Amino acid sequence: MAQQSKANTAGRPVAVIVGATSKWQSDGRNTKLAHGKPLDDSHIPVGARWGIGGAIAQKFAAEKFFTVLTTRNKANAAGLAEAIQAQGGHCLIVELDLSSETSIAEAFSTIRREAGDPDVVVYNAGYLEGRDLPPDKELLEYIPVEMFDTAHHIASRGPFLVAKEVLPAMRKKGAGSFFFSNNQFSLRGRKRLTGQSLYYPRVMMRTLAQVLTEEYSEHGIHVANVVIDGTIDSPGTRALPKVQQNPAIVMNPVKLAEAFYYLHTQDRSAWTHELQLTPHVNKPSY
Repeated sequence: MAQQSKANTAGRPVAVIVGATSKWQSDGRNTKLAHGKPLDDSHIPVGARWGIGGAIAQKFAAEKFFTVLTTRNKANAAGLAEAIQAQGGHCLIVELDLSSETSIAEAFSTIRREAGDPDVVVYNAGYLEGRDLPPDKELLEYIPVEMFDTAHHIASRGPFLVAKEVLPAMRKKGAGSFFFSNNQFSLRGRKRLTGQSLYYPRVMMRTLAQVLTEEYSEHGIHVANVVIDGTIDSPGTRALPKVQQNPAIVMNPVKLAEAFYYLHTQDRSAWTHELQLTPHVNKPSY
């Protein structure tokens, strides 16, 4: 059980969702890019309003975890925090910028002080860099270095720094879960297509998960890479033409969140270290 702290007064186990909000939520960056304006999400089930990060946060809060929501701007997670509290859960919003080592260190210092050492960390950070490039700029020679830097910060350097913040305490305790919310582009390098982010750095995220599995499983820490192989339901994605034409391609974030909780509850005699989730109408990526 997590140590008693300023916000987590009941000493609940602590689940940290790095990237609890979604770029496809009603006022998210991708939503505004794709649709030109924020969207109304009042008709969207509460479990899907903040994509996979919000669904995971709600699931762990419902399972009596003190849930920490990290986001670059607290306002992005205000609605999610209200939803969790309305469901009887307990949570805390902490600002975190994954491009800044100082911000990461300060965020986890706050988490340890206000909530306690994390029992579960789900690294769910995403980025949209690359989506705004026009169709004639798909070749690598046209990709700005700063765009690559952002992708590298979030897909490789960021999880490395987060791991350094949370794994020592888990190792000393002899228990903990560290899960990566990844996508099909982590399976092998693919060209960037118009409308998609610069995703191939996510291959490095998958490799980091493999390295940490080898290094930390023997210390009682469950590391897993979760390949979310499809389009996640959310306000911004639900409004896309391809989704409206074929709703079966979208993935229910509530069910995705259940997969993450299942991983955390696995007996250590039979841990899963990579899990790929694909809608039934799609062929699994490889």
